[in-house]
Amino acid sequence: MHTMNPQLDQLHDFLQRHERVLVLTGAGLSTASGIPDYRDKEGVRRGRTPIQGPDFRKSEAVRRRYWARSMAGWPTLAQADPNAGHRALAELEASGRIAALITQNVDGLHQRAGSRNLIELHGNIHGVICLDCRASYERAAIQAWLTAANPALAASGGAGGEIVPEARPDGDAEIELDALQDFHMPSCEACGGTLQPDVIFFGDNIPAERTAAALRMQEQADALLVVGSSLMVFSGYRFCKLAAAAGKPIAAINLGKTRADDLIGLKVEASATEVLPLLL
Repeated sequence: MHTMNPQLDQLHDFLQRHERVLVLTGAGLSTASGIPDYRDKEGVRRGRTPIQGPDFRKSEAVRRRYWARSMAGWPTLAQADPNAGHRALAELEASGRIAALITQNVDGLHQRAGSRNLIELHGNIHGVICLDCRASYERAAIQAWLTAANPALAASGGAGGEIVPEARPDGDAEIELDALQDFHMPSCEACGGTLQPDVIFFGDNIPAERTAAALRMQEQADALLVVGSSLMVFSGYRFCKLAAAAGKPIAAINLGKTRADDLIGLKVEASATEVLPLLL
C-alpha cells in the first residue's frame, strides 16, 4: 500500500484544494458489492449486447426475454449492500469534502449508503414504471409476482435458487430459456399496460430534466473526481469533456484504462473500495 501514499496525498490535496468537487461513479465501484462490471481493464464490453430500449418497447419477445432474465438476475442485485467505497463517499459528502455525486449505476447503493446530493443518471433498478399510465412499482413486488406466476422457473433455480445464472449490472442475467413462450410477464395492475424497469436502456435518452440537473451540478463544481468508470459510455464521458473544456481539474480512481485518460490530471490505479476510506 505504501507505494500509493504519494498519490493518496495528492488525492487528499485535490479534495482540500477544491471546494465543490463533483464525483462521477461507475460500475467499478459496485463490484465489491457483488455486482459484476460490464467491462474489462481495457474497457472492452463483456458478454452479450444489452437490451436496447426501442426493441424492448417494440417486441413482446424481447420483453419476455428481459423479464425472464431479470427474474433470474434480480436476487444478486436485491442482496447487494453498499460497500466501503459507497459509505466513504457518503461520509465525504456529509463532512463537506465533496459537493455532489452523479452515478451511472442503477443499483441504488449510493442512496442506501446515505449520499444526499445525488443524481442517478441512468435510473434505479429498484423501481418499475408503466409505460402507458406511468404508475410505479417496487421491483421487489414484481419479483414476488414473477415467482408466483412462473413456479417452474423459480423452482429450477432460475430465480432466487442456489444456482444463479451469471447476473449482470443491469439486473439482467445470462440465461437461455427454451420455454420462454410459457413465461408469464408482469403487466400494470392499474391499466394492464407495459412495465419497464425505471432505468435508461441502451439506445434511449436520459430525460431532459435529469440531464439539465446533472449539467448544473457540473457547472457549479470546481473539480471532477471519477470513481470506478471506464467512461466508455458517452453520458459519463461528456462530464470529463465539459470539465476539461472549462479548465477544471480531473482526478480518477479506476482500475484499468478510461476513455478520458488524456484529460485526467491525477489517476490512481487502485480499487475505489480501498482508496476512498483512506481519504476520510
